[in-house]
Amino acid sequence: MIDVEIKITDNEFLRQFESVINEDLVIVEYSQQERKVFLTKLKMPDVLKEGGYLEPFLESLLSYIQEGTHKVVPTNPEIAKYMRKHRRKYKDLLPVGMNI
Repeated sequence: MIDVEIKITDNEFLRQFESVINEDLVIVEYSQQERKVFLTKLKMPDVLKEGGYLEPFLESLLSYIQEGTHKVVPTNPEIAKYMRKHRRKYKDLLPVGMNI
């Protein structure tokens, strides 16, 4: 895994989390409902995915969300797969009774 610091910003107007990695914009679209953040769409250039940036980006994103009070509902398959792979680390981020 690549060791790089990734800064996440919340573009509330567009309802998406954003990050710039190697001059490319990475976006996770979301919707909010009752203290839950539904992560609906991930847009990351293939060159970044192939370069190994997906996991560090998702780790930074989930850490960013963890700092708040919201729970995460990963409706995007890639995000759900990552959270499933790291169940123990992110189990507290899931709403009560939800398994992925």
